[in-house]
Amino acid sequence: MIKNQITLVLSVLFVALLGACRKDPGVTPEQNETAFPATPLSVVKGLYVLNEGNMNMNKASLDYVDLRTGVYRRNIYGQANPEVVKGLGDVGNDIGVYGSKLYVVVNVSNKLEILDAKTAKKIKQIDITNCRYITFNKGKAYVSAYLGKVGDPNAPDGNISEIDTGTLEIKRKVDVGRQPEEMAIVGEKLYIANSGGYSPPNYERTISVIDLNSFTEIKRIDVAINLSRLKADRYGDLYVTSRGDYYHIPSRLYVIDTRTDQVKKTFDIAASNLWIDDDTAYIYATEWSYIQQKNTISYSMINVKDETVMSRKFITDGTDSQIKIPYGIIVDPNTKDVYVSDAKDYVTPGTLYCFDPNGKKKWSVVTGDIPAHFTFVY
Repeated sequence: MIKNQITLVLSVLFVALLGACRKDPGVTPEQNETAFPATPLSVVKGLYVLNEGNMNMNKASLDYVDLRTGVYRRNIYGQANPEVVKGLGDVGNDIGVYGSKLYVVVNVSNKLEILDAKTAKKIKQIDITNCRYITFNKGKAYVSAYLGKVGDPNAPDGNISEIDTGTLEIKRKVDVGRQPEEMAIVGEKLYIANSGGYSPPNYERTISVIDLNSFTEIKRIDVAINLSRLKADRYGDLYVTSRGDYYHIPSRLYVIDTRTDQVKKTFDIAASNLWIDDDTAYIYATEWSYIQQKNTISYSMINVKDETVMSRKFITDGTDSQIKIPYGIIVDPNTKDVYVSDAKDYVTPGTLYCFDPNGKKKWSVVTGDIPAHFTFVY
């Protein structure tokens, strides 16, 4: 009898201990907050917000803006997937909705998480070493990957994985340049910005061009050092950002004509990230200088049809003075509202701002740590 009681007590203690272990300090329960008035007729249902979380702290998290109810939901991944002990993982680097699925690239955790786009419930995980960005085309998902260990100057060239969005299996891979970043698809070609960011000052300076039919690299376009963001407009041009060397070579924005696969124009403005909606490119820059030991923040807009810098900025009410580190941007294609995130000090919760088409702040809300990547749900 005493033996059975001892066994029972030990069993209870074991279960309690197991439950305590599952409460990972980096995972917090979902929190809901009404951030703005409900708009039940909104064409776009919602906006997923991927918070990177500081590296090696396992604090990547997923938030959701319900645009019809006005409710902001924090850390929905943990609520939808309580059985996943360590949460979303380490450094959320990109996100996208395609069909009924939500794809989340988790860089340092070396994985692509595939979730149900409605519930955020995990469907599958695909392991991809040092994965970075994702894009979609004709039933396929394409994921860029640095390969090698984080920060390794001797890391091999990167590659692109082609994933069938029906079977969720990797079908093909192709090698590209060193430390490939963002991608864009124009026609039957996939373009990838190569950074070479692990081996300064010996940065990469090319865009890899992949023929999607044969899935082979057919050429590289020489552009500038340390390329990062890459967006396509509706006129067959690509806009690609160069981060420079953080010393004497400044950040710049370049335009590539995909009909000739050559640089057609250089904008002498700094550019860290951009979003193209209709004929307008919305650009912000957080340009770090090791010489000055500070960031220079700037905002600009470009008419991509005329390829001219516009006179006004997309924040016009002075709110930009409150944004410490702009870190993400997306534009609602229907309302033309502009969403900009602030990473602040990189270790505490950030802020998501919503601006109307005239650049006036509509609302703001506290996010997870380092809000960086967004995707709409229709």
